[in-house]
Amino acid sequence: MELGRGEMLVAFFSMALWIGGVTRAEAQLKVGFYSQSCPHAEAIVKEEIEKALGDDEGVGADLIRMHFHDCFVRGCDGSILLDSTNSSKAEKDAEINLTLEGFDIIDAVKEKLEAACRGVVSCADLLAFAARDAVVHYGGIQYEVPSGRRDGKISVATDADILPSPDSELAALTHLFVSKGLSQADMIVLSGAHTVGIAHCDAFSERLYSASPALEVEYASELRKQCPRGSNNTAPMDPQSPHKFDNRYYQLVLGDRALFTSDYALLSTQGTAAQVKNLAGDYWGFQSKFAAAIVKMGAIGVLAGYDGEVRANCRVAN
Repeated sequence: MELGRGEMLVAFFSMALWIGGVTRAEAQLKVGFYSQSCPHAEAIVKEEIEKALGDDEGVGADLIRMHFHDCFVRGCDGSILLDSTNSSKAEKDAEINLTLEGFDIIDAVKEKLEAACRGVVSCADLLAFAARDAVVHYGGIQYEVPSGRRDGKISVATDADILPSPDSELAALTHLFVSKGLSQADMIVLSGAHTVGIAHCDAFSERLYSASPALEVEYASELRKQCPRGSNNTAPMDPQSPHKFDNRYYQLVLGDRALFTSDYALLSTQGTAAQVKNLAGDYWGFQSKFAAAIVKMGAIGVLAGYDGEVRANCRVAN
């Protein structure tokens, strides 16, 4: 079938946008999107996140993970914040998200934003700002967050089945990230977020009580005391600095002290192992690459312009 001239132009333009890794909606995101409509929006989010992490420092890791889980399911549209209904089980109630905390913090920030600028700042943008502020709170690099996302109206628990599990292998991880417009290098850099937070014992029990892939012997012995068989206790991802956003994660991976099989998988090839080694020895290189990767991730499948909505309450569609 031959295309008319107009159809050819549309096809060419669409291909040009795709090759550049940008969709039309993503191109509408910009730093300072709320500079006129709600000039103090980012300052409000930052203040409230600082208060929340002052009360519970560990919850910042949940906010970072929440942003990741939001973006990989239906795009960065705040769908992970929607509550289940009588007729539909939402993403946040999918098994992989049941350990996520911090939804109440998002509610509190949204209330402040609505008081300052009713109906202006989306929940999807709020979550992107909150993740950035958590990274900065932990000592990570300050980075600009392009905004202008709109909120989705649909949240389905089974959609979260695509999210990577702690026992994911390199090929599956790479395939998922590439399918979202990211690269294997982005995946390795974003895995560095495992430098903060905690893990439930059942997420890495296979590494504790089976031969392969094994944890470092002395560390495994310590962990077995915290995580006896069948327990669902927790352990810090990085016991030395659980609330510091640094590149120690990669040092832990190289030393067989990272908790998840998916962490160990980063050493599966010479190429990926070399990237881990480089990041382990380059603190500022990791920081700058992480900032670039999470901004890129934050543009996955966004709604913008007249698509979606700006929720008044992040838990329910308008």
